[in-house]
Amino acid sequence: METVTIENRSDLVQWAIERAKAIVSEEGGNLCLAARDQGDEQIAAAANALGQAIVDALLEVFDGLTQE
Repeated sequence: METVTIENRSDLVQWAIERAKAIVSEEGGNLCLAARDQGDEQIAAAANALGQAIVDALLEVFDGLTQE
């Protein structure tokens, strides 16, 4: 993943939009496939992966802010 410099609110909004698109595309797609084709355990695992991706993204930006 490339490093993004966030200098203002607009940069943060743009980063959040792009990051959300990537998370929904990857993890949301996996959750949809699990819901369509797999059992409860796979659905739960895909849902947990989606939640973890969101947490990871939030921590990523928080860690970047605290380094300043």
